[in-house]
Amino acid sequence: MSEIEAEYIARSLLRTIPSVSPSQTNDDVLKLLSENSSLIAVPVVENGKPIGLINRSIFMDGMAKPFRRELFARKSCIAFMDKDPLIVNQNMSIQALSFKVVHSGGKTLNDGFIITDENGGYLGLGTGEELVKVVAYLQAEKNRLVMESINYASIIQKSFLRSSREDMNAVLQDYFMHWEPRDKVGGDYYFCKKFDDGFFFALIDCTGHGVPGAFMTLIMASFLDHILLENNRHDPAGALAVMNRKIKCALGQTAKSNIIPINTTKFATGNEEQSDDGMDTAFCWVNTRENKLIYAGAKIPLFYIENESGEVNMLNPDRKGVGYVDTPMDFAWVNQEIALSNGMCIYLTTDGIIDQIGGPKNIAFGKKRFSALLSRHYRKPMPEQESIIMHAYYEYQGKQRRRDDLSLMGFRI
Repeated sequence: MSEIEAEYIARSLLRTIPSVSPSQTNDDVLKLLSENSSLIAVPVVENGKPIGLINRSIFMDGMAKPFRRELFARKSCIAFMDKDPLIVNQNMSIQALSFKVVHSGGKTLNDGFIITDENGGYLGLGTGEELVKVVAYLQAEKNRLVMESINYASIIQKSFLRSSREDMNAVLQDYFMHWEPRDKVGGDYYFCKKFDDGFFFALIDCTGHGVPGAFMTLIMASFLDHILLENNRHDPAGALAVMNRKIKCALGQTAKSNIIPINTTKFATGNEEQSDDGMDTAFCWVNTRENKLIYAGAKIPLFYIENESGEVNMLNPDRKGVGYVDTPMDFAWVNQEIALSNGMCIYLTTDGIIDQIGGPKNIAFGKKRFSALLSRHYRKPMPEQESIIMHAYYEYQGKQRRRDDLSLMGFRI
């Protein structure tokens, strides 16, 4: 984009316009304007340097008034001259030029601006209309390039999810995984990895959405792969603690007493702003040999239905997110364990559904409404449940603005 912008400087808007000198009369200006109907302004140049600008409309209106032509026809053209036009160097960037035009007010958009060489010599005029066209084009080009980058980033983010989807297919027979970023890319992420004695899965809601959220998911994905290599998959709470320390150290989100001193003279100085990023998540280990599930949650609960009564139970998470500034470096999450039986249904969702505003009262969708949907439809195949839940969500959202990324997972034992 910088190469494109470099092509569009003030010189790219240059129009060669005939000028007049202070020694010429208003009659000379009138003749020039009459012979050149497209001229919106005439520059006044003295000794090669611009000193003013004569606006066509102002000049013609002034000369049309009674006795004005008789009075001013033979006088110097500076009588109708704007003595303070916008004068810019030919190498000025379009961005800097647009700021100057805005600052100078509406007259520059109407009259145009004078373009000079490096020595201040007159070259020609630029018009407000051409400037607006170029600014609009550059903005459209920036948007196009940004969207191309985001579209490609979406492909990269989805590629990180592919192995998890493959492992889900290998370890689960009846399940769904609904992943829907609010924008092209998002801050929600899901993870599944199979092992000989079971499988580990996680649903993650990183800070933000869009591009910032997507960057965070890549960081989390990298950390999670390394954490599980250390064979602590059987301890989700311990894995959360390791992840917390990794995030806080990587992003510098530690208490001042824990920060390792750095020789700042080796780096550029500036105002340092501490980030406060992290994730809400549920880490789960499913032991297929012992038919049990171990869950540890950071603000994301686990819902489950274990018998024909349809009663929805919930494992409540700890109320500390992972990696944030206010989460202590040594914070310990708690493992919760449930026995698994054939037909049991397990559900996880980020707050994209729960917190969505909608309905006739413009309130959040909420856990109660979500649980009621699960209770009514849990006997149906999981993909059918996904369709029902998402239809209810979209209908509830209505015309309300989408608040967040949305991830929803369900599977049957």
